[in-house]
Amino acid sequence: MRIVMIGTGYVGLVSGACLSEFGHEVVCVDTDTAKIDGLKRGVIPIYEPGLDEVVSVNAKSGRLSFETDLKVAMPGAEAVFIAVGTPTRRGDGHADLSYVFAVAEEIAAHLSGYAVVVTKSTVPVGTNRKVEEIIRKAHPDAKFDVASNPEFLREGSAIEDFRRPDRVIVGCDTDRARAVMREIYRPLYLHETPIVFTSCESSELIKYASNAFLATKITFINEVANLCEKVGANVQDVARGMGLDGRIGNKFLHAGPGFGGSCFPKDTLALLKTAQEYNTPTRIVEAVVAVNEARKREMAEKIEKALGGVAGKTVAILGLTFKPNTDDMRDAPSLVIVPYLREKGARIRAFDPEGAKEAKKRLDIEMCADAYEAMDGADGVAILTEWNEFRALDLGRVKSLLKRPVMVDLRNIYRPETMTAAGFVYVSVGRPNAG
Repeated sequence: MRIVMIGTGYVGLVSGACLSEFGHEVVCVDTDTAKIDGLKRGVIPIYEPGLDEVVSVNAKSGRLSFETDLKVAMPGAEAVFIAVGTPTRRGDGHADLSYVFAVAEEIAAHLSGYAVVVTKSTVPVGTNRKVEEIIRKAHPDAKFDVASNPEFLREGSAIEDFRRPDRVIVGCDTDRARAVMREIYRPLYLHETPIVFTSCESSELIKYASNAFLATKITFINEVANLCEKVGANVQDVARGMGLDGRIGNKFLHAGPGFGGSCFPKDTLALLKTAQEYNTPTRIVEAVVAVNEARKREMAEKIEKALGGVAGKTVAILGLTFKPNTDDMRDAPSLVIVPYLREKGARIRAFDPEGAKEAKKRLDIEMCADAYEAMDGADGVAILTEWNEFRALDLGRVKSLLKRPVMVDLRNIYRPETMTAAGFVYVSVGRPNAG
């Protein structure tokens, strides 16, 4: 099957590469000439483990190619995926759909035979109907159907998520469109992956409701962590005891500095705005958004308190991306925590295995070559992202490098008793300090 993927951002590039791995002929289209030229040379514009290999293998096989001109890519396409950005619109919190609608108009100009126009981008309820209207108005005789096919990829494990998803959600109205979508995802039947067909409206809402629920779990356990600190309980024990209940599950019950990234902050806000438009209160989502924003500042204050104030002090920061195994810093807790510490007079020396390039664009800090260089001469260290290489630091070396052996672990990757025995002043999240 010939597939066109419009957009080579995170979703578009991963989806296009993985669909070509399924055996389809995929053309990824983007107006960014430099990005397309780089992809043709094998330069991957984002960091995602395993993506470079998938792109390389399928490009060499001829199943995956890259174009800047949609007119060149469209002939013979049986499915055209829209995978462009839907960032939060400045000023009102709504999703900016201008890129989606512009692409719909361009698709209309180049439709010849029948094709399914598939919205892969995360879009509010009603967007797919609007896409259909745009195409029909621009090309009344076009033969096409519209389908909603939201993505559920986790940054850092997106390749495996695409190969073995929990489910595939497809919203469409016709048997013909359903047949095309079944053929696209036919290889997943080997793994007995559930493919759930719904209306476009239900499919759109499934994406937002799923992310809002996961964000709620994170926010809930963060509030429980605050209570644990007051009463002397251990949030990790509490989370484990909760998670063993099959109705709850253990995923996303990890206390920390709050959620970030390209999805949860944007999608919870967009869901909130959609609910407001329809005069349907979503009080839980409102609380999640508000609590998560406050959480980041609370964690900055935790670092400040642990160091006895930060004015004139050097703070080593380990991890700047919103999660490990990505270079994505969108809405990362570090973007609140680091400026707060700077405003309070701290000098920041930081290290992130993949986030240095983005950090230099967003933060006025000193980036170091590794974790130990960041800690050399610092008054204390704070772990913001749980990269694997931070899990087994040489504690003796860390202690010798720091002016004071103070560690604030916002990801709870060390045991309090181990750190106390090693001579550290150790502060974590939702856990009592060891005697």
